[in-house]
Amino acid sequence: MRLSVVVPCFNEIAVLPALRARLMAACQDAVGEDFEIVLVDDGSTDGTRRLIAAYHSEDPRVVGVLLSRNHGHQLALAAGLSFCRGERVLILDADLQDPPELLPQMMARMDQGFDVVFGRRRSRAGETRFKTGAAHLFYRVLRRFSTVEIAADAGDFRLLSRRVVDIVVKMPEEHRFLRGMISWIGFAQSPFDYDRAPRLAGETKYPLRKMLRLAADALTGFSTLPLRLASYAGFAFAGMGVLLMIYVLASWLAGAVVAGWTSLMATVLIIGSVQLIVVGILGEYIGRLYMQSKARPLFIVDQLLRDEAERGLR
Repeated sequence: MRLSVVVPCFNEIAVLPALRARLMAACQDAVGEDFEIVLVDDGSTDGTRRLIAAYHSEDPRVVGVLLSRNHGHQLALAAGLSFCRGERVLILDADLQDPPELLPQMMARMDQGFDVVFGRRRSRAGETRFKTGAAHLFYRVLRRFSTVEIAADAGDFRLLSRRVVDIVVKMPEEHRFLRGMISWIGFAQSPFDYDRAPRLAGETKYPLRKMLRLAADALTGFSTLPLRLASYAGFAFAGMGVLLMIYVLASWLAGAVVAGWTSLMATVLIIGSVQLIVVGILGEYIGRLYMQSKARPLFIVDQLLRDEAERGLR
C-alpha cells in the first residue's frame, strides 16, 4: 500500500464528514486508489465512534482504531501509527487546520529523497494572540534547552517514510512529544511551508492545561537542562548564604546590632521557594521514570475496524 493517513479523533463528529470528503479527494489525487485512512477514536463521547464505524462499513479503505478510553492526542497517534500499513504515512489532525490538499505537494517533496516532510506554519489563522505567542516562545525555549534540533513552528502535520514509522512504533516512551521523537531519529527531513487555516468546526482539543502538559513532556523528554538549572540555583543561593554569614559575623565582631528582620525573613522565604521548585523539578523526572518503569501498554484498543482478510496480515 502506497499511502496511509493517520488521524486522531476526539469528539469530532461535526468535522468528520468534511474531513472524510477532503481526505478521499486528496489521497486519490496523490496516489489513486492505493491508500487507507486510519481514524483513531480516542474515547469520544459524541458519536464519533459510530460515525467511524459507518464510514468503514461503506468503504473498507477507512480503518477504525477504537481505543478503550481517552489516552490523549500523542498516544492516539501512536495507536494509528502501529496499525497503518502504507509505505508513506501522513499525520493529520481532524480539525482541518492543516489542509489535506497539500498532500500531493508533500509527496513530490518526499520523492526528492526525504524521509520526513514536515509542515512549517507561516501563519496561524483563527488563533488568539496568546496562543500564537505562547507557541512561538515554547519552540524557541525548547530549541535552546533541547539536545535535539527541533524545528520551530512545526506541529504534527507531516509525511513520514515507512522506515521512520517503524522506528517510532518501537520507541517505548509513555510521555510522548512526537515531533521531537521524529527529529531525534534523524534521516533527511525537509520543511514544507504553509498557512494554517482556522478550525473548521467544534472546539480545540488543546486548552491551556494540555498545552502546558505537552510542553512539560517536551522539556523533560529532550533535555536535562532544568535539572542543571536547579543545581545552578542551589549553588547561587549557597553563595549568597555564605556572603550573608560573613556580613553577620563581621557586624557582630564590630559590636553592631544586625538589623533587618524583614529582609532576613524574605531571604528565608525565597530560599525555601527555590528549594521547593528544585524538589518539584526532581519529582517531575522521577515521576516519569516511575510511570515508565511499570511498562504498561501505551494504549488499549477496544475494536479494530478492518477487513478480516487484511486483519490477518497483522
